[in-house]
Amino acid sequence: MKLLVTGGLGFIGINFIMFALKKGHTIINVDKITYASNKEKKFLKNFKKYKFCKVDITNQIKLQKIIKSNLPDFIINFAAETHVDRSIKDPKSFIKTNIMGVYTILECCKKLLKLKKIKLIQISTDEVYGSLKYTGSFSEGDVYKPNSPYSASKAAADQLVRAYRKTFNIPSIIVHPSNNFGPFQNPEKLMPKTIINCIKKKEIPIYGKGLQIRDWLYVEDTAEAIHKVILKGKIGYNYNISTKNEMTNIKLVNKICNYFSNKTNVYKYNYKKLIKFVKDRPGHDFRYSLNNKKLRLIGWRYNRNFEKKLSQTIKWYLNRKI
Repeated sequence: MKLLVTGGLGFIGINFIMFALKKGHTIINVDKITYASNKEKKFLKNFKKYKFCKVDITNQIKLQKIIKSNLPDFIINFAAETHVDRSIKDPKSFIKTNIMGVYTILECCKKLLKLKKIKLIQISTDEVYGSLKYTGSFSEGDVYKPNSPYSASKAAADQLVRAYRKTFNIPSIIVHPSNNFGPFQNPEKLMPKTIINCIKKKEIPIYGKGLQIRDWLYVEDTAEAIHKVILKGKIGYNYNISTKNEMTNIKLVNKICNYFSNKTNVYKYNYKKLIKFVKDRPGHDFRYSLNNKKLRLIGWRYNRNFEKKLSQTIKWYLNRKI
């Protein structure tokens, strides 16, 4: 298949592209290149079925030209501002990229309907559902209750996708991944920040008491799930991507510190002393948890072994220049 990927130099986007290229798909990668974009794209040029276009998805004229000249089978939209802390400081940039960018993609698809009915996969987030206490999980039909400018912008984008499907017959599917980790993630996120700060023996800031609970999903498993949705997902459906591998932030950070203490520690350094509890951010969601039954019904199976995947991720950061 021919897949046009927006935001393909971002964390999940670049991992998905590598997965899809190995499956033999043709990839057109559209990315405007921001601070969060990966620069490690030289190896992608070795694939004959890969093409890169530096374009902002809010530029409708340029984006429509690219889509029209390639007429992909699917557009997979990873392009987004994603860091909650940044959304609190600067909501406007999130509204522009996450809402207006999706609007632009939808308008391009609408204008090209007579040439080809291009299917859209919108990459959303578990955060659109809001926060949970200690029990229960969100299902795809649950009401959106976003609590940050980031999650609100993603929720608005999802609603636009749904509206364009209903009103203009744009075929679309929305997926909701839980917290991803793995290679190529931006250092502002919790896991890479903790790993890098351990490497540099720098302070590791933890919001509140670190008791917030997240479901951790390895990025290659996310790529596989999205690929399964492309092959077998039903138009008009939402699919949650989750692992039920939930733990508190402080437990995760302690696991990473333990790795460094046990695997890399020649001088018996106490990495846990780097942890510093800081004032919690406004509106911080307590727990995310997703029911992934619909995804399992189309054949996706999560390959467990979190410890091994965490170890692989730490080794990836240890082996690159930081």
